[in-house]
Amino acid sequence: MSDPNFQMKERVRAFWQANPCGTKFADAEPGSRRFYELVEAHRYQKEWHIPEAADFAASRGARVLEIGCGLGTDGAQFAKAGADYTGVDLTAAAIDLAGRDILDAVKTSVNPKVIDCPDPAKGRPTLDGVCKNGIQLKARARVTVRTKLDRLVGGATEETIIARVGEGIVKAIGSAEHHTDVLANPNLISQAVLKNSLDSQTAFEIVSIDVAEIDVGANIGAELQANQAAADLRVAQANAEKRRALAVALEQEMRAVVEENRAKVVLSEAEVPRAISEAFRSGRLGVMDYYNLRNLQSDTEMRNTIAGAGTPRNDRGEKPS
Repeated sequence: MSDPNFQMKERVRAFWQANPCGTKFADAEPGSRRFYELVEAHRYQKEWHIPEAADFAASRGARVLEIGCGLGTDGAQFAKAGADYTGVDLTAAAIDLAGRDILDAVKTSVNPKVIDCPDPAKGRPTLDGVCKNGIQLKARARVTVRTKLDRLVGGATEETIIARVGEGIVKAIGSAEHHTDVLANPNLISQAVLKNSLDSQTAFEIVSIDVAEIDVGANIGAELQANQAAADLRVAQANAEKRRALAVALEQEMRAVVEENRAKVVLSEAEVPRAISEAFRSGRLGVMDYYNLRNLQSDTEMRNTIAGAGTPRNDRGEKPS
């Protein structure tokens, strides 16, 4: 069609279809909770007059039609206030993004939503905790939540609910004295978790937490004790080996000292005949003195031989070869 107005309208439509209003101000995944938070924060910071002019809070029960709703940022405010809101836009992209945010939130506020904890998509099938008696329990829970429209904008998402509930379940299992107490009454976990106001600052209200499955895992306490005993054994063996090595080294050292002393004794004994000869030459030792000395040596050798404590020596004081 050659109508200039039509062509202009199609160009405008194509532009906003490719670039929905406000998307360039959000670097998060389009359609995610963070995406809408960033878009809203930028809009009301730069166009601060809109909330005052629209007076969202006064629209409860009113029928509101917004032409050119864009991502539905203002529409979300009207819906939260209780207005009968309808939004239309030139592009399918904007309608898709706007409808995803508002419709899902309103549906969840009317029909509670069930969230698996842990999230199966994350690859972890159960939450694992260890009771005080050392037994591991593997649990899986289902959390029923309802959207709180007054906290929809700025409230934490499902990931926060899953993380908080998971932490609460692990803590509740760890607080149990015996694993049989939890197996006999899984409701103990639900009660302990619900006491902690886990939905605070989130976009949801936790309706209930139901333990869907709980199984007994490994005996972690026994495994830790066995590992500690094995480690203590290795330390003891290492210390014993160290002491043995020190004892062997000391034995070798003492043997070396004994051999050294024996060598000194041999050297000293070799000096005895020389000293006797020198005494004869210098006149300090007479013949009778020499025979008395020999008698004394013979008597000593005899006594040593009888006692088995020595070896007989010849007339020069040397051990026979």
